[in-house]
Amino acid sequence: MIRIGDYNTLEILRETDQGLYLADKEGNEILLPNRYVPESFKIWEEIEVFVYLDNEERPVAVTDEPFIVRDDFALLRCNQVTDHGAFLDWGLVKELFCPFKEQAFKMKAGGWYLVHCYLDEVTNRLVASSKTNRFLDNKELTVQQFDEVDLIVSHPSELGMNVIVNYEHLGLIFSEDIFKDVSIGDRLKGFVKKVRDDNKLDIVLGKIGYRNIEPNAEIIMQHLEDTNDGFLHLNDKSNPEDIKRELQMSKKNFKKAIGTLYKQKLITIKEDGIYLN
Repeated sequence: MIRIGDYNTLEILRETDQGLYLADKEGNEILLPNRYVPESFKIWEEIEVFVYLDNEERPVAVTDEPFIVRDDFALLRCNQVTDHGAFLDWGLVKELFCPFKEQAFKMKAGGWYLVHCYLDEVTNRLVASSKTNRFLDNKELTVQQFDEVDLIVSHPSELGMNVIVNYEHLGLIFSEDIFKDVSIGDRLKGFVKKVRDDNKLDIVLGKIGYRNIEPNAEIIMQHLEDTNDGFLHLNDKSNPEDIKRELQMSKKNFKKAIGTLYKQKLITIKEDGIYLN
């Protein structure tokens, strides 16, 4: 089946005055107009094309690469606003339509907006929506704590910056965890810092774990990994001299470090010592 709004790998079926007719494995045909026909080609060879609706609402194949595909998110520029809605530049001849009902805030020509592209089941047309949150769902999460995730910066809030997580979920980077300039539409890598009871996701840009925490905690983790099969015969009740001799740090710093590691569930503290989880 030829998928509208996405890339399709199709077979070159025949050449006509209008261009090349392509077909999928089920025999569905579509035209690649002359302006997109490559200089050299062979009948029956495969070609990758993007499929969308032309100005007459007919499916057409092109070799141009759009800025957004179906079911994806992207930051697009509004070219014009009419009585029907806004028209966005997505890198193709025909602009992407965003009706007024799909605008989180009224769009203006020249403005940039983060939108989601989807296929309207009623009209069978590709449509943009800046109401991105309605395409996200945190009821059933596909991520867990410490997972590395793909992020798209969505919109600011009083607490920090909202992000789209793995194109499926909504997450939040708290202001205190933002250490570099981020802008709406930026695509970043991040990590799940915490999964809350209500399935809200706390996200950080830096990697979670001992390599991104205080130096004393890193020393303890390195010691656990390198010696005694993940066991250290010290805990918060140990003699300060034993701690100093083993780790070259004070008991105060030691207790603070193991407290950090314990909260991140990286270690287990028992009466006989510390175990690496």
